[in-house]
Amino acid sequence: MNFPAELKYTQDHEWIRIEGDTAVVGITDFAQSELGDIVFVDITSVGQSLPKGEVFGSIEAVKTVSDLFLPIEGEVLEINPEVEKSPELVNDDPYGRGWIIRLKLANEGDAEDLLSADAYKELVGA
Repeated sequence: MNFPAELKYTQDHEWIRIEGDTAVVGITDFAQSELGDIVFVDITSVGQSLPKGEVFGSIEAVKTVSDLFLPIEGEVLEINPEVEKSPELVNDDPYGRGWIIRLKLANEGDAEDLLSADAYKELVGA
């Protein structure tokens, strides 16, 4: 299982990569493996400013649907158009082509409360 050190993680199994005043968000390799084959990603929050921990969409696998939670406060700028067409990218490349949303940060300091790769590994028992 992969845990890129340059990312931050949540206890809800999202990852975030901060790029200046924006960030890219997706689900972790652990989360996609637990969900199984992903068949649909539903993001209804594009254009909305949401607080940290708010549901920004859902992800559907063959046998379950799971909410997606915002790792930090911000405005949802876009959904990954590739994932809309091919949701299985989240299974194939969760940290690369399988990213889910791009976010405009409200407060970069929010990221300080997130988990490091080592802390996330410990959380999932890896």
